[in-house]
Amino acid sequence: MTKPKILILGAGYGGIITSKRLEKLLKDGEADVTLINKHDYHYITTQLHKIGVGTAADRQFAISIPDLIDSTKTRFIKGAVSSVDIHNQLVHLEGGDTIEYDYLVTALGFEVETFGIPGSKENAFAIRSFRSSKAIYHHITKQLNLYKEDQDPSRLTFVVAGGGFTGIEMLGELAEGLPKLCSQHNIPFEKVKIVAVEAAESVIPFFPKQSIKYTTETLDKFDVELITSKKILECTPEKILLETNLEIPARTIIWSCGVKANSIVEKFGLPLEKGKIPIDSYLRVKNMTNVFSVGDCSLFMKDEKSSLPPTAQVALQQAPVCAQNIVSTIRGNELKVFEYHHKGTVASIGNFAAVGLVSRFRLSGLFGAFMKQVIEARYLFNLGGPALILKQHFRINREPVKITVKQ
Repeated sequence: MTKPKILILGAGYGGIITSKRLEKLLKDGEADVTLINKHDYHYITTQLHKIGVGTAADRQFAISIPDLIDSTKTRFIKGAVSSVDIHNQLVHLEGGDTIEYDYLVTALGFEVETFGIPGSKENAFAIRSFRSSKAIYHHITKQLNLYKEDQDPSRLTFVVAGGGFTGIEMLGELAEGLPKLCSQHNIPFEKVKIVAVEAAESVIPFFPKQSIKYTTETLDKFDVELITSKKILECTPEKILLETNLEIPARTIIWSCGVKANSIVEKFGLPLEKGKIPIDSYLRVKNMTNVFSVGDCSLFMKDEKSSLPPTAQVALQQAPVCAQNIVSTIRGNELKVFEYHHKGTVASIGNFAAVGLVSRFRLSGLFGAFMKQVIEARYLFNLGGPALILKQHFRINREPVKITVKQ
C-alpha cells in the first residue's frame, strides 16, 4: 500500500509546529511528510524589531530548519511555491520542480497591507520577515554613513507608521538601539529624531486606557514624537505626507499599519474570502477533505460576523489540531473541532518595559518585559525543548545569516 504524502507549505509558526506535531503523532512509515519553505531558517516573527535595529544576533531569531526537524521523519525542501494544482494534487515550485501530495497544509503567512497609499510599497520598509527586517538594519546604517557626508537631518529621522503592537515594539527598539549605532558611527544621538504616526486617536487603541497611558508615557520618556489622529497620504524617498498638509522629512519609514494574507494563495485555485482561504471547524478548506490551512492566510470565523485575527497565537493553537486531524483522516478516526482560547498579548517597549493584557490582568513595566521573555522562552521550549532555549540564549552562533537585501 502506498504511503500517503503530506505536504506542508511554509515553515512559519503554523507550518513548523504542524510538522513537529506530525513527527510525534505518526507511526514509523505511516506517511511521508515534506516541509517546503523559501528559506532554510525559521524566524521568530515577534522579535523581528530586534533584527531591524541590529540589537540581536541573526541566529538568535533565525533558526536553521534542518536543526529543528527530525530528518528521518520529515523531508525539508528549500523552495518557493509558484502555484498549486488542486485537481491533480500537485505543487509547483519556482525553478520548475513539482511535488505530489495526498494531504496539503497551507501555512504561508502574511504580507504587509499598504491600503493603496501612494509610495508606501516602494518607499517604506516592512517588518514582514527576517529578510525585510535585515533590510531595515542595512538601510539605517547606510543613512548614518551618508549623514556624515551631507549632514542632511532627514537621514537621522526615523518614522514608524502604525501604533499597534508591532509599531510600539519597533519604536522601543529604535529608542534603545540607535544610541549604540550612533556611537559606532560617531554621530551624536541628540540629532536623531524618532517619530510615531498613528491614524487613530492613540497608540494601541484596542487596549484599556491605563495601558494606552502607560505606553504613551514610556514613548515620551524615550523622546519619541507621537503624532495621532492623522492619516498618511503618501510616502516618498525623502518624506512622508500626512493629513492637514503636514510633511515629515525622513529617509527611513518603517511600515507597521497592518497585514493581509499572502497573495500567493490567489494562485492556488482555492476558494477565497477577503483574500483568505475559508476553513471549517476542522481547519480544512471548505468543501475539501484533504487540504488544510492554518495561520494568517486562513479565514476561521469565530461567529457569523467576525474571524480570528492574523496572530502567532492563533497559528500556534491551530497547528497541533491540524496535525491531529490529518492523522485522524489517514486512520479513519473522528476529527477534532478547533477551539481558540485567547491567552493574552504582551508587547515590549525596549528591553525593560512592556505592555500587555493577560486574561483580565494588565501588565506593564519590568514585569511585563519579563513576561514577554517567558512567552518567547515557552515557544522555544515547545519548538526544541530546554536545549534550544539554552542554545538561543547562551550558545548563539554569531555568524550572520547569508541573505541578499536591497539597500
